[in-house]
Amino acid sequence: MVRTSPPRPLDVEALFPEVAALRRDAVRLHPRRGEPGPGESSLGGPVRWPRAEPWPSCSDEHPRTGYAPPRGAGPVPLVPVVQLLAVDVPELPFPDGADVLQVLWCPFDHEEGYAPRPQVYWWDGSRADLEPADPPRPDGAHHDYVPDPCVLHPERVTEYPSWDLPEHLHDALEERFEQVEEETGWSYEYHLSVADGTKVGGYPAWSQDPSWPHCPRCARRMDHLLSVDSAEFDGESWRTWLAVEDTPATGTVWELPYEERKSIQRAADLLLGDLAGLHLFTCTHCPDRPYAHRAGA
Repeated sequence: MVRTSPPRPLDVEALFPEVAALRRDAVRLHPRRGEPGPGESSLGGPVRWPRAEPWPSCSDEHPRTGYAPPRGAGPVPLVPVVQLLAVDVPELPFPDGADVLQVLWCPFDHEEGYAPRPQVYWWDGSRADLEPADPPRPDGAHHDYVPDPCVLHPERVTEYPSWDLPEHLHDALEERFEQVEEETGWSYEYHLSVADGTKVGGYPAWSQDPSWPHCPRCARRMDHLLSVDSAEFDGESWRTWLAVEDTPATGTVWELPYEERKSIQRAADLLLGDLAGLHLFTCTHCPDRPYAHRAGA
C-alpha cells in the first residue's frame, strides 16, 4: 500500500510568498512493519554485505548511561538501520558507481548527543560478492536502539524551512504566522513547513537551533542526507503528517488502541531521546562523500 501525506491545508506560498524560494523536496519513507528481503530498501531489515568484508564494529569508549554495553564487552557489532536502493529513492546523492546506501550504527550511547553513532556505506548493488549478511547481535543492546524490520513506502513532499528560516525572514513573517494560526488553527511550524518522520533530503526536523556540520575536506556546509526518526508524527504534527491511508474512518489516531497506533506512529519501535531523531549529512562536492550526524534535535 502506498502512503500519502494529506494536501497542505493552506496555500503556503500564497500566504507567505517569501518562503517560496526556500522550498525543498523531501522523500518521506513511511516505514511500516513487515518482512523486507536483504535486497530491498528497508528500515531495520536484513542487508547484503560484501563476502570478504568483515562486519563493522565500534571500539569507542561509551558513556555509562542506561544505554551502555556491558563492561568488558569488547568491540560492538553495528546493527543495520537503513538500506536504500536507487531504484526506490533516486534522489539520494549516490557517488559514481553506487546505487545502494546503507546506514549502520552502534546501538549504544556515544558522547556526541548521547545517541547511537552511525556509519554510512555506499555500494554497487551489482557486485557479485554482495550476499545476505548475518551480523551478530550486540550483547546488551537495548531494543530502543535496534529497529524492528520495516518495509518502506517512499513519498515525495515539498517542505519549507522552520528552524532554518533566516532570522530576518522569521522576524518579518512572525506576525503573519501568528495571525494565520489564530484565524485558521494551522501552525506554520507544525503543520505547513517541515515533515516529521524518517525521510531523505528536505530540511531536518530540528527541535532547537539548527546545527549544520561543515565538510572536513572542503569546508562547505553539508547537505541533509536523511533523518531516522523515532516517530512519524507527534501530538501537534499528526493533523497534516499522518498518512491518508492510516487515518481512522472515525475519531482520531489517538483514539486507536495503543498497539495499532504504535504500528503507524512508531513502526520500527525506535526511541531516540524524547521521541527525537538522528540526522545525517553528507558533502556532495567531495567524491568520497564525507558525512556527519547530529542527534537528539
